[in-house]
Amino acid sequence: MFNSIQQFETAGIKNLRKAEDEFIRTRDMANFINAIKEVVLHLGLDVIAETLENYDEAIRKSPKRSEKWSVVRKDPKQLVTSLGTVQYRKTLFINKTTKERSYLLDRELSLEKHQRITEDAEAQLLTEAVQTTYRKGGEAVSILDDVSKETVMDKIRTIDFTKVHKAPETLREIPYLYIDADEDHVALQFHEHKGDVRTNAQHRKDNCVLAKMVYVYEGIEPEAPGSKRHRLINPHYFCGVYDGADNDKLWQEVYDYLDETYDLTKVKKVYLNADSGSWIQGAKKRLHGLTRVMDEFHLNKYLLRMTGGLLDSAGDARRELVHQIKKGTQEGFGHETEHILSVTESASAQERIAESANYILHNWMPARTRLCHDDHLIGCSAEGHVSHVLSDRMSSRPLGWCRDGANQMAHLRAYYFNKGNMLELVKAQKFPKAAGAEDTFIIDPHKLGETMYSEWGKYVDHANHEVSEIAQKFAWFNAGITLI
Repeated sequence: MFNSIQQFETAGIKNLRKAEDEFIRTRDMANFINAIKEVVLHLGLDVIAETLENYDEAIRKSPKRSEKWSVVRKDPKQLVTSLGTVQYRKTLFINKTTKERSYLLDRELSLEKHQRITEDAEAQLLTEAVQTTYRKGGEAVSILDDVSKETVMDKIRTIDFTKVHKAPETLREIPYLYIDADEDHVALQFHEHKGDVRTNAQHRKDNCVLAKMVYVYEGIEPEAPGSKRHRLINPHYFCGVYDGADNDKLWQEVYDYLDETYDLTKVKKVYLNADSGSWIQGAKKRLHGLTRVMDEFHLNKYLLRMTGGLLDSAGDARRELVHQIKKGTQEGFGHETEHILSVTESASAQERIAESANYILHNWMPARTRLCHDDHLIGCSAEGHVSHVLSDRMSSRPLGWCRDGANQMAHLRAYYFNKGNMLELVKAQKFPKAAGAEDTFIIDPHKLGETMYSEWGKYVDHANHEVSEIAQKFAWFNAGITLI
């Protein structure tokens, strides 16, 4: 550290004085702050580099190290941090018995082989990329430097989200729970390899994958006292690309969360708000005792499709259909559908009405539950949450994904909206140390910089000397102030 401070004395302080003089002359606050920031950041990088090299030198001189390892050579290394790129040199060693080659400094610092981005920088990268783009994530990795968007993409694709799960210490006791589910249609560049996207008879590409979202919450509450807007209470999101049998994995994740978070013996009812997608039907395989509820968006959508062509009588027909769903029978609903079909001339409109009626009939009990009075039933916000959680990053603008990339980004979005800590996520990706790798090669780490600390005195004296010159500058500055 002290070599860095000595260098700062000769070059850094000179630059600080220059920036200060320029500020006194121009009163340009922005340029002054930027100049100071650059000097301070470079000091920080120099201190980090020197500290790492001192640590490496301590390992070279360690008697414990020399028992098993021999020196091979020193190599240059660059490490991107949240401040900027640190450039330093580290020693390569070879094991006298196994002939294994290793940078023992990396072992001491738990750095992975070929790692070139520190955890703090990677956390900043993820924080930006989950909200904007890979490119901006690469630019946000560091104050002074950046990395390529390909590097950002590779980092995100290798994240294992199962490593950061934490179960609460005590189970929450809640009488009613709510589960909403929906999906986002995400465009792919390709399925398995480039060029495998096909076009159907309607000239539409089969390049769509479903990013699915399920979220669990305890109800709703006003955003603020007296507010008409509501927010979810303790929501927890599950997102990802699940196909076929993978849908069971999604619902297993949901069940595991419920089981580890709530005392399910105290839960009176669990409402599932969703449409009738086949993957949503799979919830019943793992979550028993669900009360399925059709969401208002799809119910109103199909009722409007059935009655939209009736002009002045559309309102009466829609009220009759609603009455049949609430208090009538499926037969009565079918008779009303036949009446609507009898006054509809267009074949395409008849087909649309029949499809809509079949949708409601196949989801009769969820539709009735939605319309019948239940004090504990609340509205479904899945459409809005899909837009906010998934579409905002993945499909609202022209983007092309691969399946793995879409899956990982969906998981990362869920982690972000679950208020997950990105630094914890990065640290959780560390591989367990190999046997023997936990050994330290410095007998007493506290003595590593012991001799350096004794030198602080002269820097304190120098700082006191600088104060008098600064005081002179401010005296000159005050003399130049013009009162208005």
